[in-house]
Amino acid sequence: MSTGVSTSADKNIVDKSRSHRNKPVSKAVRLTRERLQSSHAASGAFDRDVLVMYINAVLQGASIVPLFVIIIAALGVYFTENTQIFLWALLTLTAHAANVFLARRARGQEINATTARKWRRVLLLGQFMVGCCWAVFALQDCTACEPSSFLLYKGATLLIALSVTAMSNFMLTPSVLITFAPVVLGLVAKAGLSREILEISLTAIFTTTVILFNYISDRLFQSNLKILAYQAEKDDLIAELEVAKSMSDEARRRAEEANLAKSRFLASMSHELRTPLNAILGFSEVMSAEVMGPLNNPTYKEYTNDIHRSGEHLLNLINEILDLSRIEAGKYELSEDAISLLNISEDCIGMVQLRARGKNITISQQFEAELPAVWADEKALRQVILNLLSNAVKFTPQAGEIHVKVGWTAGGGQYISIKDNGPGIPEEEIPVVLSAFGQGSIAIKSAEQGTGLGLPIVQAILAKHDGQFILKSKLREGTEVIAILPAKRVLQTVPAVEDTPVVSRKRRSFA
Repeated sequence: MSTGVSTSADKNIVDKSRSHRNKPVSKAVRLTRERLQSSHAASGAFDRDVLVMYINAVLQGASIVPLFVIIIAALGVYFTENTQIFLWALLTLTAHAANVFLARRARGQEINATTARKWRRVLLLGQFMVGCCWAVFALQDCTACEPSSFLLYKGATLLIALSVTAMSNFMLTPSVLITFAPVVLGLVAKAGLSREILEISLTAIFTTTVILFNYISDRLFQSNLKILAYQAEKDDLIAELEVAKSMSDEARRRAEEANLAKSRFLASMSHELRTPLNAILGFSEVMSAEVMGPLNNPTYKEYTNDIHRSGEHLLNLINEILDLSRIEAGKYELSEDAISLLNISEDCIGMVQLRARGKNITISQQFEAELPAVWADEKALRQVILNLLSNAVKFTPQAGEIHVKVGWTAGGGQYISIKDNGPGIPEEEIPVVLSAFGQGSIAIKSAEQGTGLGLPIVQAILAKHDGQFILKSKLREGTEVIAILPAKRVLQTVPAVEDTPVVSRKRRSFA
């Protein structure tokens, strides 16, 4: 009953991570990628942003034009002594005030892609009104003034007005042309009627300058448009990164839930599997030993031996899977004590000696004498050495050799090296062999296939000891595995320090 409840709970955990929960995230990713793939520099892509930038520029520089117009009017009255220029100044200030009013109205309203085009036309009309005022100024005459001086005053004023307009209104294209088209037409008409060289020169210079400033304004507009496009692309990339992060968080959560389900499953099934396996091993051993009486059929006795060997193999497989699961879950705790690497190695060699003799394999030893104890988990290190020795015996051919070395490392640690003259491992298969459930082509063809968990467990146990695992292998030459414990786990005996009493030192110094 308890098993059924646990399995149901695990199923509920896995069901929470169905793919339908990722539909909004997947949709957001798709929309973001479509925005990234689209051209941001399209003509109408940033109408609203461009219009907002223009409106802010107009409102921030609203006081510049009135000040400029007042200065020009005052200078005009001073040079020409004609007070009618104040009427032009009043008309120009009125047109400018209307422009500012329109900008304030536009900022106070919600601007979208549709209303942006309407407001753009309205604001261009306001600029045209200001241009008409400058056309009135361009048509002014002064009979009492020297023609060259007055044309210089008028030309300088128009050029300054053109530069101020171009720099402040370049976000509203083509405001430069619309604003000063009436001025150019007025100058052309006046130069055509008067046919004076000064008027023609002023018209030519101003027209050329208008074309040049229009080109500069357009380049500035395109540059700002690219900046807006890059800004939008950056925002889209940030959005996609956030979406990708949310997806990775979701994937991590699902992996944690799956890992939790796996841990619960293994925890519940370990007892359920081991209990019948122990019964199978016990009864098969009793039958094989013929405790309850002889088995008349020799085939049955062979079958009982097969059952016992298969049960032991299955039990070892379950133990290895549980060990790896505890290591991956971070629940593999070390029970550390002062142990001798030499003694453990000798014991493990004795355990595999019978199997080695069955294949006529010679195991040679090369141990350094008087190695100090190390601070480690005896059971874990015994498992490491047994795994490595079992692999060596398994893959070493008949009448082969295995060399076992135990000694010091160059850094002051201790190591055990196990080298065989088996078939070896191809270089490209070494990462596969070191991975969980990974097996090389030699192991797959072998009659003694394993689980592929031995070496990953060895690596994990050595990592828990802050140690290192090295595998060297050459095809048709053999394999060498080295398990290394760091120097900080070696327990050195420290000689006692002689404690000289302080009083005796004082006496000797007085003497």
